[in-house]
Amino acid sequence: MPGFDWRSPDSYTSLQDADTTDIAWECLRRNADYRRDYDAMIASSPDGEVTTEFRRRWGICFRP
Repeated sequence: MPGFDWRSPDSYTSLQDADTTDIAWECLRRNADYRRDYDAMIASSPDGEVTTEFRRRWGICFRP
């Protein structure tokens, strides 16, 4: 996250009107284990699709 300073209030202006899902995504995307699992899953996926197992492990769903 280049240019992101977690200590600066300006870094969070985009989250002022965030809902629960937005906040959950912010926490998840910063999780090193999630990022590692995601990178490994995409690297091993022939079509680049997110697997059901991955969704279940991380408790996520994707809206169409």
